[in-house]
Amino acid sequence: MSENKFPYTILFVEDEDATRENYVRFLKKYYENVYEAGDGEEAYKIYKERKPHILIVDINLPKLSGINLLKKIRKDDHSIKVIMLTAHSETHYLLEATELKLTKYLIKPITRNELKNALNLVLQELSKFTVSPKKLLILKDDFSWNYDLKELLCEEKSVPLTNKERKILTVLFSNINKTCDYYEIIYEVWYDYNDDKLDALKTIIKNLRKKLPKETIDNDFGVGYKLKL
Repeated sequence: MSENKFPYTILFVEDEDATRENYVRFLKKYYENVYEAGDGEEAYKIYKERKPHILIVDINLPKLSGINLLKKIRKDDHSIKVIMLTAHSETHYLLEATELKLTKYLIKPITRNELKNALNLVLQELSKFTVSPKKLLILKDDFSWNYDLKELLCEEKSVPLTNKERKILTVLFSNINKTCDYYEIIYEVWYDYNDDKLDALKTIIKNLRKKLPKETIDNDFGVGYKLKL
């Protein structure tokens, strides 16, 4: 993770090239991964491939409108955070958009400060942690995770971890609020897959839950595990 950048993925969708390029450059200063699209269909393809945490989307897009894009996404994904951009004449569409669980809508043209303030609201919704310049992920109950040292801390004291526990947490902390499938985790720890290793993974997760704040590791049944902050 780059120093001082939030560990989230953003998809910025805007059909005006100059506006999109300007804001993508701005967002890349603060976020780990920023993707862009110029129309709704391209945006949906990138969404399916990258599964961003945050969607910033204009209502008025070619090929697939921002509203219809969000409707498609919301069929399966109710966790992605959405900032919608709209012109004054399009505010009537927001009655429909509010049913699609927006975090914020902004009237164009928008300033960088307006976008930054909207993203602060998104960050509050996404999690209750901060990333410090020392690459510490601050969790609840005085826990934290040091990205550099791959170390779990409680009240600034190291929590004992086995080598496999450390590897599993490294995978999960690199994919906050996103499900890591069993195969991905197992290959990272054991480099191959079989049913015995799946059983071993479940046992290690059970032990890790005792070392972390309550309900930090979420089980996506039949798929994998997610670090929920």
